[in-house]
Amino acid sequence: MTARPPFRADHVGSLLRPAVLREARRDHAAGEISAEQLRAVEDDAIRDVVKMQKAAGLESATDGEFRRSSWHMDFIYVLGGVSRSDERLHVKFHNLAGDLEFSPPGLQVDGKIRLDEPIFSDHFEFLKAHTDPGITPKLTIPSPSMVYYRGGRAAVSETVYPELDEFFTDLSAAYAEQLRAMNALGCTYLQLDDTSLAYLNDPKQRELVARMGSDPDTMHLRNISTINAALAGKPDDLTVTTHLCRGNFRSSWVASGSYEFVAEALFGELAVDGFFLEYDDERSGGFEPLRFVPKGKRVVLGLVTSKRPELEDPDALVRRIEEASRYVDVDQLCLSPQCGFSSTEEGNDLTASEQLRKLELIVSTAERVWGRS
Repeated sequence: MTARPPFRADHVGSLLRPAVLREARRDHAAGEISAEQLRAVEDDAIRDVVKMQKAAGLESATDGEFRRSSWHMDFIYVLGGVSRSDERLHVKFHNLAGDLEFSPPGLQVDGKIRLDEPIFSDHFEFLKAHTDPGITPKLTIPSPSMVYYRGGRAAVSETVYPELDEFFTDLSAAYAEQLRAMNALGCTYLQLDDTSLAYLNDPKQRELVARMGSDPDTMHLRNISTINAALAGKPDDLTVTTHLCRGNFRSSWVASGSYEFVAEALFGELAVDGFFLEYDDERSGGFEPLRFVPKGKRVVLGLVTSKRPELEDPDALVRRIEEASRYVDVDQLCLSPQCGFSSTEEGNDLTASEQLRKLELIVSTAERVWGRS
């Protein structure tokens, strides 16, 4: 439907882990199988999920993030200068039934930020080798914003970085090197996943940022400039998108609110090629912030929820796309789930067959709106 990503029918990245993979990860953690045995199970699962994405009609494919336990920390811990903290983070997620507490390990920046080696390069090479011609392999990584947002100033050594400007400069440089390295391996579609920019739309999250010692009114500007510095020298054939998430863990979320608070700077200044946006329920607000999207940028509307199994009405999806087109040209729009199906290995509360039906619905709806490629 489009020659270059993001595609009219696309998806965010993570996919439900099959039971055999979850079991293998538990066995490996318990010391019952080797790393090589776990990798063999991962390999088989990734081959299958790549075939599933093609069967659904998608033009891009990810490895479902099957080799990760978390969408972001598996990447961040490999950055030079970052180590795992003994302290655990405490994040409260919400769902229709109540609240969930999530306590992942924290991080500390105790050395100069650097890229010692390309991260997930072997993941991408395997994906690329098992993706058929005509399907674009897509790599998802956390945005630079997440390194600071996970701990704030307290997590960045003042001995190593007495001034934060140097920290952000080094962070951008490490990401720029990562992008160049992945492109050299044949990556032409890369996504920077980000919660910080969407969280800042929620007044409660801005209060949290203030308690962490940062300015909630300007943090999004700092994040945008850090990402832009990383993108400044990106290869011409590398398409970079970002997914702006309000939290996704076991069908639960963290933040609510329209994109309005960050929209003008976000859409007008962030130098990505496209934005994956969450628009699956009333928590997301209206489409009015899309008025700031400039010509030449794509907006991937996350109208199909990955949090619940119920299948959306295709007529309603078409009406919502038409509504969004009042603020940005319909030719700049695409369709996807609002988030991944399994940002952590636990996954959301739906089955693999329900996941497939949602992806197929996205493809059929996109064909209905924009026609076949």
